[in-house]
Amino acid sequence: MDEQIFIESNAGQWEELEGFGFSGVKALALGVPVPQGSIHLVRMPAGTVFPPYKHPSDEYAYIISGTINSGGRVCEGGTFWFTPANVRNGPHIAVTDCEIISIRLGAFGVVEKQTSPENFKDLP
Repeated sequence: MDEQIFIESNAGQWEELEGFGFSGVKALALGVPVPQGSIHLVRMPAGTVFPPYKHPSDEYAYIISGTINSGGRVCEGGTFWFTPANVRNGPHIAVTDCEIISIRLGAFGVVEKQTSPENFKDLP
């Protein structure tokens, strides 16, 4: 590649992530940093629960806006987290509408069975 690539999020090719048992979550592919890896802009509506999962590769996330509960920790816009390969993380619960940058350095992995938000009511 010998030129810059620009992606406008308001004109990009968003895809619905419906295969995980929830709806309304959208992802915009921004790049492929390594084989099977990805960089995505993710939008999660308030109330969305992304079940716990493990990636067989490192993952980085940055909250651009909104509030998300990640495995019991409340994270707001400006929060960055790193999850090493094969470490269980989540559930991720969108407290408000959220916009997140996700960078994964390899294959996606396996998501646990979707569970209703009521099962996580004791998380802050």
